[in-house]
Parts: sequence; structure tokens; C-alpha cells
Amino acid sequence: MEEFGWILGIEDTCVYPHAGARMEPLDEFELTEHNRRWRDDLTLARDLGATAIRYGAGWPVVHPSRGRFVWSALEERFDFAVNELGLRVIADLVHYGTPTWLAGSFADRDYPAVVAEYAGEFAAHFAGLVDDITPLNEPVTTASFCGLRGVWPPALIGWDGWTTVTLGLVRGMQSSVRAIREGNPLARIVHVEASALYEAETESLNPHAEHLESVGMLPTDLLTGRVTPKHEKHDWLIEHGASESELETIAREGVTFDFLGVNYYPDLSPRTLTESGGAIEQRATNLWTRGLVDSVRGFIRRYGAPVIVTETSIEGSDDVRSAWVDGSIAAVRELMATGADIRGFTWWPLFDFVDWSYASGGRNVEEFVLDEAVVAARTDSSVGSKAPFLRRMGLVRLEEQHDGSLLRVPTAAARAFARHALASAHAEREAGR
Repeated sequence: MEEFGWILGIEDTCVYPHAGARMEPLDEFELTEHNRRWRDDLTLARDLGATAIRYGAGWPVVHPSRGRFVWSALEERFDFAVNELGLRVIADLVHYGTPTWLAGSFADRDYPAVVAEYAGEFAAHFAGLVDDITPLNEPVTTASFCGLRGVWPPALIGWDGWTTVTLGLVRGMQSSVRAIREGNPLARIVHVEASALYEAETESLNPHAEHLESVGMLPTDLLTGRVTPKHEKHDWLIEHGASESELETIAREGVTFDFLGVNYYPDLSPRTLTESGGAIEQRATNLWTRGLVDSVRGFIRRYGAPVIVTETSIEGSDDVRSAWVDGSIAAVRELMATGADIRGFTWWPLFDFVDWSYASGGRNVEEFVLDEAVVAARTDSSVGSKAPFLRRMGLVRLEEQHDGSLLRVPTAAARAFARHALASAHAEREAGR
């Protein structure tokens, strides 16, 4: 991005279950009624001062069978966003889910070739309209849900499962980057990863905290060809099922990206490790802006690429969210003032979303411990009601009505974001005179 981007994202998790899965479809565009309200939602993003939108392509929906793509809905939405609203689109190709016909999901032996075909076709089809592309959102989170803890397909568990899924994700991302650049030579790759910040409550847990932080960087290290026999996690990957030849191939086929997207939530990304009944638990710990600064600096130091803050927000009252709008933007500006190459700021999500546990009967699907009252409210909720599942993280509140529809209510945080974005645009215009 040549100019600093003020970006809004619409939560686009899209996971459809395979046969026998312990979940219902998890399609946030459908659950939040965005599929019916997309014109109003995109217009609202523009009106709040956004210059760009992070937007999901919905892979399970647009790729109904191998070699067949249904682009019509995206064509209409992208044309409206770009040509009518003047927004730049950063397309999010894979957001935690694969087409259900791909039997093994991320662990399927055909996955790298299938996702590369999809990525290349997308890049070529939308070239000139959508040139900023994220091959896969948050590989480390995908590996946790799909390979370590068995929440989403292919529902593998343990570090062997994590390794299987991660190597599949990385081979798929490497193939996708090459396919995107072949399909659209002007495409810009926005690689997006979650922050991984761990602290130990006791000294005995320090090694585990260090292990989890190292694992958090491993997918991007693999992607960029850094995992050679000298890498600190090379032998650990071998112990958990990787082969020498596979790691050699991945290292040889390392790719670069144009922008590094950093996702950070002050009350969710930082974790404190504790012991309970002999088990290690993760407890979300609010580090406010310190965690954001540490994450951005750490990613820049490790990879040296221009950064976009591709996701941040906080759950809570209007006052709490407004404070994070001001605090996080101030932190980004301070980072830039000290030389950090940051190209954009994204509030994610534009409006509240439905908690992922909705598709799993209310059970906690997160890595970290949740308040028992929250879990109880979700598991005991009336059938079909979304109210107990609405995550108050948006600039715009979703309020469930008597008929079950979701009303959009802009908050003080929305006004705060608009104030920053519009003031920045005014300053740029003045500087250009």
C-alpha cells in the first residue's frame, strides 16, 4: 500500500462440517446476515472512513466441486466496493475451512494442488479489481483448531496432528503464492498471522511458554524456507511426523510476501500459562498496547517485511472499545514515528459476530479458559437465539430483534474510528497541496 490504509474487516470464518463432525455449519456471512445486507455493510465501512476492506472469499461456497468456481456473488460485491464506494479490497481466500468434497481437508494429499488452483483462478479472474490477496488467514490458529484440538476438519489432535495440518497449510500457501503471482503478476501477497505472546505463572512453566511462542512463528518460518536442520524446531517436527525430505522440499520452495499482516487482540492474544489439576491451562491476559507493540516489533525484527495490522479489537462496553480505538492507533503511530514500516490499521470486525461455539452446541472451542457463566449461558440458550453468542467486538453492535433479525447499531467506537480515519485523510490532502 502506497498510502496508510484505514481498513475495516467483516468477520468471514467459513467452516462447513464433513460427515460425522461435531458441529453445524459456521458461516459468519450467513450468521450475521451479511449475505443479505452486504450493500449496507460495505457502504457503512466507507462512511466510517475506511479506505480498504478485508473481505472473505468463502472458499467452501465458491468452489462447489473440483475445477468449478462460482464467482457471481463476489463479482457483484467487489465491483460495488471498488467501483462504487472507492474501497480497496484485501481478499481473504481461506479462513479456517475447505470445501467439503476435499475429504481430508487441510491434511488431504490433494490439498496443496486444489488450493493453488483456487488461488490462481481467483487471482486471474479478479486481476485489476482485487490485487491484494491473503492466501490463508492465521495458519497457527488454523493448525490449533484443525490439527491440535480437533475442533474443525480434519479434526486431528495432538502435536502430530498439528504437524500434519501445518505442513499441509504451508505447502498449500507456497503453491498458492506461486499460482497467484502467475495468475496476476501485479498481485500483492498479504500474509496474515496471529500474535503469539505467552507468559508463565511459575518458573517451571517457562519452557512451555517458550515452546508455544516458537510454535507461533513456525508456520511463517516454514513458509519462507527458514526451517533447515539448524532451525530450533526442525528436529521437533521430525519427532512429530515430518519427514526429512518434506522439510527439505518446503525449505527449498520458500516464498516471500509483500506485506505481513499482524493480528492482535489485547484481551485474547496474550496468554498466561497456569497449572490446574496437573494440566497446563492458558488464561487470556490483557496486555493492552504493550502486547501490540511487542508483537509488531517482533514480526518486523524476524521477517523484515512491511506490516499491516490486519486485525485488532477488544470485547466489552462502548467505552472500552472506544479506548482501544484511541490506544491502539496511538501505539501504531508511535511505532511508525520510531521507524516501523506499518502500512495500515484494521479494526476487525466492523460489526459484532457470532461466537464460534454457536456451531458446536455452545461448548468452548477456544484454547483458553472461559468464564463458566459464559459457557452456561450459551449451552442453556433458547434454540436458535444468537444473543448469548454475540461477541461485542465490533464498531457496530448487532442487536437481536424479536423476529431473530440482527439490527446494526453504530457505537461511540465507530465514531472514534471515523474521527481518526477522516482526520488522517484531511492531513494527507493538506500535505499533497
